[in-house]
Amino acid sequence: MKIVFFGTPHFAVPTLEKLLNQPEFEILAVVTQPDKRRERGNKLIPSPIKTVAIDHNLPVWQPPRIKKDTETLTQLQQSDADVFVVVAYGQILSAEILDMPRLGCINVHGSILPKYRGAAPIQWCLYNGEKETGITTMLMDVGMDTGAMLLKASTPIALLDNSQDLAQRLSVMGGDLLVETLFHWQNQEIEPVPQDDSEATYAPLITKHNYTLDWSKTAIQLHNQIRGFYPNCTTTFRDQGIKIIASIPIGDAYCDDSTTEIKEIYEKLPDLSTRSGSIGEVVSIAKGIGPIAQTGQGLLLLREVQLAGKRPQSGWDFVNGNRLIVGEVLGNC
Repeated sequence: MKIVFFGTPHFAVPTLEKLLNQPEFEILAVVTQPDKRRERGNKLIPSPIKTVAIDHNLPVWQPPRIKKDTETLTQLQQSDADVFVVVAYGQILSAEILDMPRLGCINVHGSILPKYRGAAPIQWCLYNGEKETGITTMLMDVGMDTGAMLLKASTPIALLDNSQDLAQRLSVMGGDLLVETLFHWQNQEIEPVPQDDSEATYAPLITKHNYTLDWSKTAIQLHNQIRGFYPNCTTTFRDQGIKIIASIPIGDAYCDDSTTEIKEIYEKLPDLSTRSGSIGEVVSIAKGIGPIAQTGQGLLLLREVQLAGKRPQSGWDFVNGNRLIVGEVLGNC
């Protein structure tokens, strides 16, 4: 099977690597986003997928706007590929491109469709407190993740999973599921299943506004926001910006599905039965762990934070380094 691979971020890397390890597949070329200027020195940095492609001596095409790039469109047409595989490429493919390969264009999407169509399915499923997510392979059409579904795989979401943890797990699952999909699809052993649009939900691009923590929300809502939009959620401390990178909601409701790690932390907490305060107020400090803040409903333990211009640090180091005391208040940015 001759394949052109479309992808850009780390999430796409395990899928490309699994395809490269299959002797039945031939990767003709890789299409990825143009190099971007990042980090200090404003250097041009290639995408993770480009790096893998170069390591395997694969042709790399990087059109700024693939729909209007005549050279790339010609290369794709002349590639004579059996299938185009798309994993978090970052550009929408035109009907012209979708119609080129003999077996169609197959997308690896990071949710159980039709839930969480769109650009950020992993982040939004965590934000919404889902207990399960997964991978769907599908035939692409001109809509946003609306194509007929081929295969699915699911995984549970633990209370401490953040978007980085979940993306890593799903990326590996996606590679495995795509290999299985391609073999079955080539042998005509899959019947595509149309999506039920009435059950669809959407996962739009994340904006800076989504990072701001509102302490009037419940503890579990804040925790889900922190882990969903990891590591960028912000609040203020002593009139300066601070990121909250990791947290744990406190309460008996979270014990049933808690890991050993959470249970051990709970055992070290002080008696909080009579602790309460105003919104965002630090009502207690767990020795060796970190500060505990009052939310609109429930308490939230801050396990890891990052002060402006500093490296991430544990909640306990944050307490000691800033001589944090009970009664101080975290506020909205």
